Amino acid sequence: MAKGASLSGFPEWLPSERVVEQRVIDTLRKVFELNGFIGIETRAVEPGSSLLKKGETSKEIYLLSRLQEVGQENDTPVEDRLGLHFDLTVPLSRYVVEHANDLAFPFKRWQIQKVWRGERPQEGRFREFVQADIDVIGNGELPDHYEVELPLVMVSALEALREFGLPKATVHANNRKLSEGFYRGLGLNDIEGVLREIDKLDKIGADEVAKLLVGECGASEAQAAACLELANLTAANGAELAERFDALCAAHGIATDSDAYVLARQGLDTLAMIVDEAARIRPGSVIADLKIARGLDYYTGSVYETFLDGAASLGSICSGGRYDNLASQGNRKYPGVGLSIGLSRLVSYMLHTAGAKASRISPAAVLVAVWNEEDRAASNEIANRLRARGIATDVAPTAAKLGKQIKYADKLGIPYVWFPADRSDPEAVDEVKNIVTGDQEPADAKSWEPDTLVARQTVEIQGVEAA
Repeated sequence: MAKGASLSGFPEWLPSERVVEQRVIDTLRKVFELNGFIGIETRAVEPGSSLLKKGETSKEIYLLSRLQEVGQENDTPVEDRLGLHFDLTVPLSRYVVEHANDLAFPFKRWQIQKVWRGERPQEGRFREFVQADIDVIGNGELPDHYEVELPLVMVSALEALREFGLPKATVHANNRKLSEGFYRGLGLNDIEGVLREIDKLDKIGADEVAKLLVGECGASEAQAAACLELANLTAANGAELAERFDALCAAHGIATDSDAYVLARQGLDTLAMIVDEAARIRPGSVIADLKIARGLDYYTGSVYETFLDGAASLGSICSGGRYDNLASQGNRKYPGVGLSIGLSRLVSYMLHTAGAKASRISPAAVLVAVWNEEDRAASNEIANRLRARGIATDVAPTAAKLGKQIKYADKLGIPYVWFPADRSDPEAVDEVKNIVTGDQEPADAKSWEPDTLVARQTVEIQGVEAA
């Protein structure tokens, strides 16, 4: 692409950067499958009606038009058009309903795929990006223990990425029922609006959120202050969380026998279970954070945001929650819980902040030299013998001077250059040169083995090799 012709928000990694991204994808997939998740891929396009009803706005969706429709798009309602999916949860809900008879429930799936979102591009935020999701979908019901399992799987996945320069990750959890019950106990009615404004706390601060609660959600200043008190409530364990929450309810006149308190207590009990069980399995990995709200409308229970130590400016890099009503067919509901990693944001952080880089661009461990074009067939034969034994091999593009062929291999990071024997000399043998060390030795394509440490393509973090 010509210089200056790039599109803002649509990243294109260089080959060395793509190596890092692929290693991240491979690592995540390994962890997900280790925990029993099944990989799927869904189509990129969904009906506008499905996309809009899940909490997004038409301005954030990339709508599609066929060539014959250009200029007539405004004649068709957004709901009747097709759009690129902005996440992988909405397509999953449709996929589950359509294939319910062919799936085993609970359905545990992982999915790593591109999504498109029409937001303002900025550092770490793109319009086209890759997400890595895990979800568990139930048929009719879904046990609460999955609300502990999924964040712990994500913590394990992010822990596996620390070798690529990623700091320690911590999941911050809340529960929508807890928040909704408390807001209703205060006398607030625009619950979705309050949740959306509370979700902006880390971005704009408490004072601005309070103004929005009053101006946009109809809250009084006292009600807005109480909402912020709940958001700031912290505790070391479930018992302490319950004690402090009850004290807060008492301070604001929310009776323990009210419907609002009963709803809030359901969410509190689930949150306390998550925090305590996670602490038992992996201490410090999941904490209660009552300002976590999640802006999308479809979450009905637990909600999660994940942050990296020392990377506050990056914001949440993994989020999700419980949704009971997203997928349904007649009277049958398919409740689910899931989390999603913004994989492109992570890769951008690894490349530009953690200093991740590939040890070499080409996956080939060997470049077979070509003495002249008449002998290219012999070089190809050597390459095919090495490939048949699982050794990634390339052949020099031209029969240039030997120094140029070695320089070509070095530029791609290919550590070995193979020199075919002189076919006119019956006693001549092939030789292979390690261009990193300078060592050269006789070799036979039927038996030669590269040094494992030299041959493998690795990712390094500021000079430290990641296995």
